Amino acid sequence: MYPAITEVKPEIDYMLLLTFDNGDKRVFDMKPYLDIGIFRELKNISKFNSVRVSFDSIEWENEADLDPEILFQNSKIV
Repeated sequence: MYPAITEVKPEIDYMLLLTFDNGDKRVFDMKPYLDIGIFRELKNISKFNSVRVSFDSIEWENEADLDPEILFQNSKIV
C-alpha cells in the first residue's frame, strides 16, 4: 500500500509538488502524460493549475486523475 497524498501544488513546467501522509515531499513530472487522452486538456495552464487533493490522490477540474501509486512510484524526493 502506498502513502496517500495530503497536499498538491502545481509548479512551473508541468511539475507537481506532492506531500504524502508519510511526510515525503516529492516532485512529479506531468509532461509525459500531456499527450494522452484527457490529460491533453491539462496543456492549458489554468486547467493544469486546477489540481487538488481528492481522497488519497489528486484530480483536476476536468475530472482527470492519477492513482497515488503512480504518483509515488514515478516521483522524486525533494
